[in-house]
Amino acid sequence: MPKNKKRNAPHRGGSGGSGSGAAAATAATAGGQHRNVQPFSDEDASIETMSHCSGYSDPSSFAEDGPEVLDEEGTQEDLEYKLKGFIDLTLDKSAKTRQAALEGIKNALASKMLSELILERRMTLTDSIERCLKKGKSDEQRAAAALASVLCIQLGPGIESEEVLKTLGPILKKIICDGTASIQARQTCATCFGVCCFIATEDITELYSTLECLENVFTKSYLKEKDTNVICNTPNTGLHISSLLAWTLLLTICPINEVKKKLEMHFHKLPSLLSSDDVNMRIAAGESLALMFELARGMESDFFYEDMESLTQMLRALATDGNKHRAKVDKRKQRSVFRDILRAVEERDFPTETVKFGPERMYIDCWVKKHTYDTFKEVLGSGMQYHLQSNEFLRNVFELGPPVMLDAATLKTMKISRFERHLYNSAAFKARTKARSKCRDKRADVGEFF
Repeated sequence: MPKNKKRNAPHRGGSGGSGSGAAAATAATAGGQHRNVQPFSDEDASIETMSHCSGYSDPSSFAEDGPEVLDEEGTQEDLEYKLKGFIDLTLDKSAKTRQAALEGIKNALASKMLSELILERRMTLTDSIERCLKKGKSDEQRAAAALASVLCIQLGPGIESEEVLKTLGPILKKIICDGTASIQARQTCATCFGVCCFIATEDITELYSTLECLENVFTKSYLKEKDTNVICNTPNTGLHISSLLAWTLLLTICPINEVKKKLEMHFHKLPSLLSSDDVNMRIAAGESLALMFELARGMESDFFYEDMESLTQMLRALATDGNKHRAKVDKRKQRSVFRDILRAVEERDFPTETVKFGPERMYIDCWVKKHTYDTFKEVLGSGMQYHLQSNEFLRNVFELGPPVMLDAATLKTMKISRFERHLYNSAAFKARTKARSKCRDKRADVGEFF
């Protein structure tokens, strides 16, 4: 974690007119020079004109190819030109076009560091995100919030990201607390609010305000005294999960006194979420508890938890859950996670994980580090490995040092073509199928024997 973000942390491992993007999307001459872009009128916004822009509105061009495509000669200029077209299209009258443009920008920023372009267009991007969050519907709001997260990751800590949070924070908070807004949009906004605050906030009161906002959401899932022993799944469960995970992320950068206060407030209520009908809620609650134990023991080595016996019984039951009414995939996933959580609570142990990216590798050796990695992995998707290599902010968070400089020849030898990836995946699939077949044959033989 960067030094200026620790705060005595206990433990830490330019805008155009509507539709001007359509003109930009078609404004290239045969010689490769771009003509002056003229904003077109409403009469130009015909189906034919919009079909010209479909290439710009398709985010898959970034999502499919990833960083590899961007390393070829001349593609940096093409990428920047394409991004400018996307930014112009965020002002389009069509909601679908705006949403696709937002997704295209997000995928590009997740797969490539574009610091200069982002600094140049930061205010325009922020205005576009703000407009889409305020006036857009569910899918458009989700795309805007996702882009805001990646924008802050690109900018890193500093004045620029602080201004982004200052502009978007109140809108994100309003959507999260708005019971009439789309659940999916509120869920994405909760994650975005947590990530942006983690990166950008330097005001301790703003951090506490964000924590309180997220608390007010997920604590609605706590068992009340009059309730039964099981928390039933509701349409808001996904929102509560996202809010809990974002809250847990921000807890890792709080001052020690605030951490103690939060632990006292939630240590005896959070275990009630382990009885939720939703497997993802159970897992989120379990991982948050493991992280809270880690923080508590980091502050006091002899930390004592009063209800340890009942908590470990509950965790052990989830680690060996065999309820027939639950899906096999859910049970397998739950048992695997809760075995690790039980070890963390009982034995203070963490199973070290290794993450490889390029020629480097990172060891995840604590719950704080794991939760931070999982959060940014959710936001960046397949671009996480690239950002671990190139993004100074993330490298500071995970204590990886300055980016390793690699020459073009080394990068080329590290690449795997799509065809090679396809062959590798096919071979792995065949191997898994063969292993399953052998396992089924053995079970059949045992059945015949008995």
